[in-house]
Amino acid sequence: MEQDFDFLWSKCLNVIRDNISEVAFNTWFAPIIPLKYEDNVLTVQVPSQFFYEYLEEKYIDLIQQALYREIGEGTILNYRVLIETENNTAVELRGEAKPIVNKPTSAKISVKTPSPFDRVETAEFDSQINPKYSFNNFFEGESNRLARTAAEAVAKNPAKTAFNPFFVHGNSGVGKTHLCHAIGAKVQELYPDKKVLYLSAHLFKVQFTDARRFNTINDFINFYQGIDVLIIDDIQELSGLEKTQNTFFHIFNHLHQNNKQLVMTSDCAPTDMQGMEERLLTRFRWGLTASLERPDKELRKKILKHKVLVDGLSISDEVIDYIAENVTDNVRDLEGIIVSLMAHSIINNRDIDLNLARRVMEQNLKFERKRITVQKIQETVCDFFNIRKDLIQSASRKREIVQARQVTMYFIKKHTELSLSQIGAQVGGRNHATVVHACNTVKDLLEVDKGFRSDLEQIERMLNS
Repeated sequence: MEQDFDFLWSKCLNVIRDNISEVAFNTWFAPIIPLKYEDNVLTVQVPSQFFYEYLEEKYIDLIQQALYREIGEGTILNYRVLIETENNTAVELRGEAKPIVNKPTSAKISVKTPSPFDRVETAEFDSQINPKYSFNNFFEGESNRLARTAAEAVAKNPAKTAFNPFFVHGNSGVGKTHLCHAIGAKVQELYPDKKVLYLSAHLFKVQFTDARRFNTINDFINFYQGIDVLIIDDIQELSGLEKTQNTFFHIFNHLHQNNKQLVMTSDCAPTDMQGMEERLLTRFRWGLTASLERPDKELRKKILKHKVLVDGLSISDEVIDYIAENVTDNVRDLEGIIVSLMAHSIINNRDIDLNLARRVMEQNLKFERKRITVQKIQETVCDFFNIRKDLIQSASRKREIVQARQVTMYFIKKHTELSLSQIGAQVGGRNHATVVHACNTVKDLLEVDKGFRSDLEQIERMLNS
């Protein structure tokens, strides 16, 4: 019987959107047009043969799980592919209805997760660890060094370090979920007999609700108390849920007292969490709390170059540098831009150059390059250091004024095309040697002074706001 195929496909898209970056979604799923649904077959139209092949290669598991969850197990996706001919004909290609394999395509989606209601035997235990996320492809930079180093220590010696629990916090897209899976995968490699379980706090909450409904709370608790390494993503989702928190409190205590490893992530530090019981927050702080910051430019370039290498693309250093300079928020956007560039390059049969990069970023990220002027730099630096603008231009040798002057020259060199002599002219008529000395002084301080580096990062954010 035919159903509302638009509605069914939109439900599937909601699941898919939650599990991939915005860029990837806009590139690969927004152009798909649902055509009909009948006899358990959903037919959609895609723009090209390449589109069909890419979806089947990269996203088939995610698509299938979305179809099974929202429409029903056994649902088949039928592709209508437009063929560029004189008559603009179309051909239909049918996907397969396969049994779901317990291999998650991302951190957020899981059709079958180890549950206390399944009476899982050890040989069948599914950790929900995605092996594609490892320490080998989690690149280290200033923004994640502490968290990454601690995570490796935890993975090599679970529950035998001072990092128990290990609590990682940071904004969306900075690598928390990647780090979780990397820990789990390493533990499985080194200790194959240990039970490792990764799940989201949302899924824990859903399971707990089911356990209460079916009066199986004891089974639920016993299941989790048997885990050796418990990794819970987005623990903040338990905020405000008193009964769920109370149960997790008892599970936490049991695991910790029995030398089991706990790993948790959140979008904020325990001290900033709202709606969480104080006794839980205290326990979250027992071990190590590590922050994952937005990746700096050098780390962003490493991530981009790796993605380009893995995808077998040819992208110039100029384009890599441009993307790294302007996509600053998170890793997902960086990787999504590369995927989108690849699609545009193949579909439009053109090289990936700076113009294409600009166009793709404008379309997918609502990107707009902000022009940072000398005037804005001078005003921003003076506001930050709380000094008058005319003092930057003066001959004063007071330490705080000299430093503000040097920082001003450093940012003018970084964000404008002015020559060294032109920069000196903008800052009280200094010569080019003074500008060189100022920029080198700032760079040296950035290497050794964490507080100074933090100040400059804040000024950078102010300039780009």
